[in-house]
Amino acid sequence: MAELFGRTRRSVTHMELRDDYGDGGPGYRAWREGVPMDEIARFDPVGPWVTLVRAHVSRGVSFRRARIISEPVSEYIRFEHAATPHSNLAAGERVRWLPRPRAADLALPGCDFWQFDDGLVCFVYQSGDGNPAGYDLVDDAAVAELCASAFEAVWERALDHAEYSPA
Repeated sequence: MAELFGRTRRSVTHMELRDDYGDGGPGYRAWREGVPMDEIARFDPVGPWVTLVRAHVSRGVSFRRARIISEPVSEYIRFEHAATPHSNLAAGERVRWLPRPRAADLALPGCDFWQFDDGLVCFVYQSGDGNPAGYDLVDDAAVAELCASAFEAVWERALDHAEYSPA
């Protein structure tokens, strides 16, 4: 992913469609055990992510992340919401949340994706239990347009992180 970020000139968008992403890593496990988020932020492996994204934001690349979520939210989404200020926002990303019923009439790709400069798309696959299951890079113009328009439709309806409280 770092190489793709490095080639990006204007924008990176990321659409997340799942309510659970596997075991979630050490930060998620610690959060479930009651460790405060500010303490988790000191040891969770998000530091390299924050550094990577900050470097690209500082050269003018915008990062936007849209999360389509079910309500009431899953425990994992509750964790993601709590972690977002310490990871995504700290890195310079903008994050918005869209409850699934408000996305019901939108045409959306079938899986999570990253898109670079409204062109190249990286589809990200997870297994049924939410663990990583691979990815595909697609540079087809029609697919790029589908993903760009889907992202913008979600972004327009979604609530900014500061305005969204998990139900």
